[in-house]
Amino acid sequence: MRLILRFAGTWLIALALVLLVIDGTKSLGANALILTSLADLWTQLHPDSLVGVQAFFDSRFFEDLLDATLATLLGYPAFAVIGVPGIILALLGRKPRRERFLRQDQI
Repeated sequence: MRLILRFAGTWLIALALVLLVIDGTKSLGANALILTSLADLWTQLHPDSLVGVQAFFDSRFFEDLLDATLATLLGYPAFAVIGVPGIILALLGRKPRRERFLRQDQI
């Protein structure tokens, strides 16, 4: 399970870094800070699926809460929305640390 978590986390972090480089290149070209929101990225890649997700959330019981959460999430920069779960998955997939306490004469 740890291997799957580390693998997924690594890919998400890599994708976030690619998106950060793209935003950095756009910012350098425009001489201003340009951050691509998740909504802009999603509409560039596949706008029909965004409409499908919004329709799915509209049919759920907590419609207002889900719409507000989705709208907030879509407003954040894409590299942050993808990178934070990647970091969390990578941290969850790491090996547990085993602290060893040694006496002075064992060193």
